[in-house]
Amino acid sequence: MTSKELVIKAALFQGPERVPYCLPDEYGSDIINVGIRQNPNWKPSIAQTKTQWEDEWHCIWQRLSGDITKGQVVGHPLKSYDIFDTFQWPDFNVLERYNDIKQAVKSNIHDKFILANIDFSLMHRLEYLRSHENAWTDPYIEPDNLRKLLDKLAELAIDQVDMVAKAGAHGIISADDLGFQDRPMISPEIFHKFFAPYYKKVYQHARKKELLNFLHSCGYITELIDDLIDAGLHVIQMDQQENMGLENLAKRFGGKICFWCPVDIQKTMILGTVDDVKAYAKKLIDTFGRYNGGFIAKWYPSPEAVGHTKEKIKAMSETFISYGSEFYKKSLLI
Repeated sequence: MTSKELVIKAALFQGPERVPYCLPDEYGSDIINVGIRQNPNWKPSIAQTKTQWEDEWHCIWQRLSGDITKGQVVGHPLKSYDIFDTFQWPDFNVLERYNDIKQAVKSNIHDKFILANIDFSLMHRLEYLRSHENAWTDPYIEPDNLRKLLDKLAELAIDQVDMVAKAGAHGIISADDLGFQDRPMISPEIFHKFFAPYYKKVYQHARKKELLNFLHSCGYITELIDDLIDAGLHVIQMDQQENMGLENLAKRFGGKICFWCPVDIQKTMILGTVDDVKAYAKKLIDTFGRYNGGFIAKWYPSPEAVGHTKEKIKAMSETFISYGSEFYKKSLLI
């Protein structure tokens, strides 16, 4: 099987020959991650520096000098819905944005799975535009306006879906960290009522375009996964899983959604020994991959930000490759 076939079969529970993976350069990857470029016609309203900048949504970001994190939004451009109708939204129909995807497709001589990163975030973008306090109170104080905003975010995501499908990508991925360490950020009822319908709108459209849907979401999100599955999500990318429990996740969602994971980046990868890391990597495959697919292996690509050692990254990667290459040759499928 080619890399593309392995990823598709793992995501759709169709029996991959081995566990697909996305690991450091020296180990290789079955997935090509490629993003959408900034609109070349967009001009920021402030001077861009290493510690302060503006994105295309007019959100102002800041971070401390020397900080290697993403930073945080300090300027929220849509604090009032009164300006909604005149707000200048990003234009995702600019052809030049998708040149990197087109180039990746053109040079994909090894038939890898091309995964396009799109700008589609409901919870995060809501917070960035409206501010943290407004975002969390909008379901109660501004429900109609909230739906109008979420519908607009979905509409802009669909523009991107159409463009990346036309460019030749095989799947889309976006990020929305929806959980704290021990519970979702918003109640499952609010998520189901306000957010899930717009995930579904985008994911169902992507399915019609024959794209696989991937979502990165960290935190404790167990109570939200059923809605994401119903919406049409194929692959959930979780950097932490121990806070929800591997067996619990597999019991509730195994065979319904594919898990794309590294060894838990906050616990075993930090606190465990090298042998612990190897054992956990095997357990991820055993637990999630036993459904004739259902697991894709991954590393955390910013190890310096979370304190992962080269020794543990090596142990994880080599275990994913060696154990994952033999896994489907054994009679372990249920």
